[in-house]
Amino acid sequence: QGLMFGYATDETEECMPLTVVLAHAEREDCGAATSGRPDSKTQVTAEYVFESGACIPQRVHTVVVSLQHSDKITLEELRKEIMDKVIKDDPGQVDEHDRHINPCGLFIIGGPQGDAGLTGRKIIVDTYGGWGAHGGGAFSGKDFTKVDRSAAYAARWVAKSLVKAGSAAGLVQVAYAIGLAEPCPSSIYGTSTTSELLKIVSDNFD
Repeated sequence: QGLMFGYATDETEECMPLTVVLAHAEREDCGAATSGRPDSKTQVTAEYVFESGACIPQRVHTVVVSLQHSDKITLEELRKEIMDKVIKDDPGQVDEHDRHINPCGLFIIGGPQGDAGLTGRKIIVDTYGGWGAHGGGAFSGKDFTKVDRSAAYAARWVAKSLVKAGSAAGLVQVAYAIGLAEPCPSSIYGTSTTSELLKIVSDNFD
């Protein structure tokens, strides 16, 4: 039993927060670093204004990239390669002191050898990077039939549908009890009233 949340926003085409989309894009670009190794972390902070329930990004404020790397390269060489291949699309609005590349220094030992842990780590990165809400259940390592995972995906589907239908943002919460098929209860937050949104969802989703 527990709580699950789904969140969506109209600030990107995929209805994900811009900061998450940019961080994921940088993570993918880490693969272009020839001296890079599998373990890496990316983080993007943006400045926003809020208007009528909508979050409107203004500019990227801070970028952080930490990439495991070969011991055959210096930290200075690695930082230059990441600037050239990962943060290459930075249009210049991020001040140099707000770009942090391997701020810890050398990052040669990574993966479970460097930082072991159980399933359920990085649950916020699994979802919306701190936007919306999170019930605490892990996705990674969970059987897909468990509501920690399947109900969170279903709630995201509902939230994204609300945004595509014209809501600036949507947050869907469901709670489940073992042995009961229906959520108990559901809550939906968006730019329409909660009662209107609940009726829309109950009429269109099983």
